Parts: sequence; C-alpha cells; structure tokens
Amino acid sequence: MTNIVLNIIYESWRVLLESAPFMIFGFFVAGLLKAFVKPDFVSKNLGSGKTSDIVKASLLGIPIPLCSCGVIPAAAQIKEQGAGKGATASFLISTPETGVDSIAVTWALLDPVMTVLRPLTAFISAIAAGIAVNFFDKKDTQKNVAMQEIKLGPVADLDEGSCNSGDCGCSGCGCGHDEHGHSHGESPKGVIPQIKYGLEYAFGELLQDIGTWFIAGVILAGIFSALIPEGFIENNLGDGFLSLLIMLVAAVPLYVCATASTPIAAALALKGLSPGAALVFLLAGPATNAASFTVVTKMLGRKSAFIYLCSIIVSALILGMLTNWLYSLLGLDISSWVNPAEIETHGILSVLSAVVLLAMILYPKVKHLIFK
Repeated sequence: MTNIVLNIIYESWRVLLESAPFMIFGFFVAGLLKAFVKPDFVSKNLGSGKTSDIVKASLLGIPIPLCSCGVIPAAAQIKEQGAGKGATASFLISTPETGVDSIAVTWALLDPVMTVLRPLTAFISAIAAGIAVNFFDKKDTQKNVAMQEIKLGPVADLDEGSCNSGDCGCSGCGCGHDEHGHSHGESPKGVIPQIKYGLEYAFGELLQDIGTWFIAGVILAGIFSALIPEGFIENNLGDGFLSLLIMLVAAVPLYVCATASTPIAAALALKGLSPGAALVFLLAGPATNAASFTVVTKMLGRKSAFIYLCSIIVSALILGMLTNWLYSLLGLDISSWVNPAEIETHGILSVLSAVVLLAMILYPKVKHLIFK
C-alpha cells in the first residue's frame, strides 16, 4: 500500500513538473488578455444574427481561460448586450473547451499535433453548434421577455445560489460575483496599470478558480499512471468507436475544466487511450456538466439547449474519429510523445515553477482556514 501511495505521489509530481512552467506562462498571457481585451469589444461584434457572429464568438472564446460554469455569467452578459442565440452558444462552447493556459499545458503534456487540434476542433465544434442553434431555433429572443429572465434569473441564481453552494462546480465564487463586478469592471488607464490589473486578476481570482481543479487533475493523472497497467486501455478498448463512446459518457456529466482535463487525458493516452478518445474527453468534459446545463437551458431555452448539447456530442465523436484517422495517416503514436521522463531530467526552472504554482494555489486556502 505504501509503495502505491509513493508511486502516485511520484507520478503526480512528475506531471506537475512537466506542466507548471507552461501553466504560469498561460496565466501570464491570460492576464494580458484581461488587461487589453475589453468586454464591450466582444458584445458589439455578436449581435447581427449572421453566421459571421458565430465565427467571431468562437474565435473570441478560444483564448479566454474560463471554466464551463465561469463562462455562463460572461455569456449571459454578451447575450444581454445583444448577442444572438447562435453566437452565445458558440461562445459557451469554445471558451471552456480551451484557453491560453490549457493550450500551454497541452503542449507540455501531450504533443504538438494535439496542441493544434485542440483549439481547432473547439473552434469547429463551436461553429457547428452555433449554426445548428440558429437553423433549428429561429425564434428571435433578443427583445422579448426572456431577455429579462436572463438578466435577472440565471446570473442571479448562479451568483447567489449555485456558486455559493458549490453546485456549479467552481471552487469559491470565482465564476460568479466577480464576473459581474471585478471581472467586467473598468480596467485602469495606462499600459502599466492595465498590465498590473490583468496580472492581479490572472494570478488571483482566475488562479484560485482553476488552480484547485488543476491540482485535482494532476492527482488523478498520478493515480491513473500508477494504477493502470501499461497497454491496459489499448488492449481492452482498442482505438475504435467504443473508446470514444466510453470517454464521452464519462465526460458529459463530469465537471472538469480544460486545464484539469489535460493531465488526465495525457495519463490515459500514456496507458493506451487513442488520441481521438483523448480529444473527445478534452472537448466534451469542459463544455458540459450537469450543474451548468440547467442554467444554459434557462439562458437559451430548452430547444436551443438540447441542440447545444447534441452538437457537442456529435461534433466530439466525429472529430475524435477524424483525429484517430489523422494520427494513423501520419503514422504518429501519441503515447511515444507522452512518455514519462525521470524527475532528474527536469531543470531548476521546472522545480521552481512547480513550487511557486503550488504556493500560489494553496497559500490563500490555508490562510483562509487559519484566519477564518
């Protein structure tokens, strides 16, 4: 038993060493985005009801590091300011499926091909969902009573109910109150104050929102690496459609943010999971969870919410199959890139980054427990 625990700790530490420098870099870029990309810029470009709005919403959501519940207040805000249902659905999908932090960690823990495929497939699936919502649910809701329900209902529910109770899946209230207060507030004037403002947000509120789930993902990756025998998944599930379905069933109801899903997918890929099945988990896990779907239903309506969910499922399966085909065509083996390296091969930068990242995530929580 002691050996198993030590092995889990070893594997978790290895994953943390691999990913910590990229996580810190990702949060730094997220801070710059926060400082210089204004919410008004987003809302003013998504209200015409055209397909171009859907494309813009998908593109704008890709670099923003918000989880599947944290994105809801932001999406409610842009919808309240005039974004159409299709554009809102696209933003709701592309934003949690990827982000600058998760893209950086994908490079660290998976391979260059998956690093490119992840944001690309998030973009494609978001566009597909937005077009499907606009096509199958053409009712204009931008000026009717439902607009007021979005303004007063879902956001209030998320802030005062789900977020405080923990039902939305986020740690603390990082996805609620601050999204409409600090997060959407006016940034200070001047380049240096803006950068400071953005970095304080990234390494404060955002880090606390995502950090706990990232650590949980690292520990799960360590458990999978330590306990699942080499080739077990490959020998029992193969690389066919069944493995994609299993990962989809596991991912859809589960709350896992894009950053936390990456070490889990990497650990499973190392044990033989096909790249397509890993991508299904990376797409469906962050974009869906049982708690936030109820708020999405209230925001978009039942019909559009059902189309939204079906679009994610169908897109993830199709893109997963295409990913397996691409890897096979190129003769690539994802597990050969995701090889466990010895801890000794990691330099001082990796160790320092891991220690600093752990300290930034854990210190506020320990301080709160001691002084509450």
